[in-house]
Amino acid sequence: MTVQRDPEGTEAKVLHQFGDFAGKHVLEIGCGEGRLTWKYAKPARGVVGIDLEAQDLRVAQIDRPSDLQRKTLFACADSIHLPFSKETFDIALLAWSL
Repeated sequence: MTVQRDPEGTEAKVLHQFGDFAGKHVLEIGCGEGRLTWKYAKPARGVVGIDLEAQDLRVAQIDRPSDLQRKTLFACADSIHLPFSKETFDIALLAWSL
C-alpha cells in the first residue's frame, strides 16, 4: 500500500487562501525535499528553499519539475543566519519544520 499525502489538496488550497504568491520572491525555510514548494512555486517570480539536510535538498533538485528549473533554487542554510540581504523576499514560508 502506498502512502498518499494530502490527496484532497488541502495544503495547496490553504497556502493560496492565505498567501498570494503571484510575482513574489519567496523564501521557504525548511523546504526539505520540495514537497510543499511545488504547490506554490508556479505563480511565484522566484523561490529559494533552504534546509539543513543536504540529502533532502538533492532530492528536491532531482524532483524539481522542468518548468520550475529557472525559478527555484535550493541552498543548505540555517534560518538563524540567512545568507541573503535584507528585503530580498516578499514572502517567507515556514511549514512543518522543527
